[in-house]
Amino acid sequence: MTAEQAVNALQHDFPSEQLPLPGTEAYETFNNVYLSARQSDYAPAAIFQPKNASEVTAFLQIVKENGVQFAIRGAGQQPLEACSNIQDGITLDLSRLTGIELKQGFVSVGAGERWGPVYEIVQAAGLGVGGSRSAKGGIGGLSLSGGLSFFSSREGFICDNVVNFEVVLASGAVVQANAHQNADLWRALKGGGNNFGVVTRYDLRTFPQQPFWGGAVFYLASDANYPKQVEALVDEVRKPDPSDETHIMVNLGYSAQFGDNMMGLNQVYYTGGDAASVYGVKDLGTGKIGVPPMLEPFTSVQPQLDQLSSLRVMTLMEGATEHAVMASDRVRCAYMNCTLRADTAALLAAADIYSKAIDHLKPIEGIVLCLTLQAYPKSLLRKTNEFGGNVLGIDAGEPLVTVLLLTYWKNKEDDEQILAILRGALEAIEKDAEKRGQRVPYIYLNYASGFQDPFTSYGEENKKFLQEVSRKYDPEGLFQRNVPGGFKLFA
Repeated sequence: MTAEQAVNALQHDFPSEQLPLPGTEAYETFNNVYLSARQSDYAPAAIFQPKNASEVTAFLQIVKENGVQFAIRGAGQQPLEACSNIQDGITLDLSRLTGIELKQGFVSVGAGERWGPVYEIVQAAGLGVGGSRSAKGGIGGLSLSGGLSFFSSREGFICDNVVNFEVVLASGAVVQANAHQNADLWRALKGGGNNFGVVTRYDLRTFPQQPFWGGAVFYLASDANYPKQVEALVDEVRKPDPSDETHIMVNLGYSAQFGDNMMGLNQVYYTGGDAASVYGVKDLGTGKIGVPPMLEPFTSVQPQLDQLSSLRVMTLMEGATEHAVMASDRVRCAYMNCTLRADTAALLAAADIYSKAIDHLKPIEGIVLCLTLQAYPKSLLRKTNEFGGNVLGIDAGEPLVTVLLLTYWKNKEDDEQILAILRGALEAIEKDAEKRGQRVPYIYLNYASGFQDPFTSYGEENKKFLQEVSRKYDPEGLFQRNVPGGFKLFA
């Protein structure tokens, strides 16, 4: 069926400023604010912007009555094509669902907020919260898929820090999902994506947090220095007593602005309460601040581009702003990922496969290519059970590393070539790791590409649980049938 009848009903019930239509300036604006320009390729029949959960209920009733497909958009930062936009259907844009309220032990956040304003409020109270490392990031994509924060080694996945979801179900009922109410739905939402309802509010656990130490180190990557960075990452997370106050990302990539060189980028953080007093003081002789000893291998790598180094003591908002500035926005974008055990040989083999594959892509206009290694230390994984469990299916018995292939480019005509080469590289990385006995099945939902299957990667038991929860709370399958974007449970 067409969306025309549903749009007519929405026009009857809601003011025009909540329903941008094709051909209007508001429509063009809101359809071009996605992280990835690939999402803006889609042209919905209308964009509906509810102001509260009751208006979401009214919207669901209208689309059900008219059999219309729709997409759900929080901040539009999830890169998966058609995840939060739709062709000829209706995009349910949650950007008007705002409001941030600090309460005892948690912060209550509207689904249309971004992390930057949340951080400003919590840090003013001497607190932190597990959220995006970018101030531009939206709340929902991360909180419904897993997610890493600056504090994950100590505080767990972002999804594990959600103490309550307010959800509008397919029936139109507005329910709370937490450890005491609808606990099965609460657990399913911690990794289950957009399959159960429209989440309109997130209540996230807060914790004491002072300014922390960290930043970025850029260097010219080579066979002489990059392997040592990977080895240092593995050594750190495999130590008998690794710090749970560190967060480390080791990146290898290419951008034409740096010439023909492969570039290395280490993003390292120490979040302990002594960060400012111990490591924020400059040495009188060198004029440099101190470095936490466990991060020294990542900060001393040479040859560095000193002018791009940003190591310092920072607030949560400052750290998230730095990430937001470094990220590309509103260009074509693709993510795909796999997970390996923290094994130096396997990770270096992955980097070698990737480096050779991307040689064919370097001449493409506007291309930025990056292989990112992010550790899941055991301290992070142990928090899952402590905070009520999730559905990701990751064993806390050993540290893991997610391997992300992140790519930005300019022109649509390059999509097919880029995606084919990157998919081939990822599959070669997985095959090599499998031979080495170092691959684990887990695929991170928020970094997954359309050809991947994150829910199967959670394991048979978890996928079955998700399907059971879907049948219970959405017995007619509205969010399976009418919300085609994202990853579905019964595909």
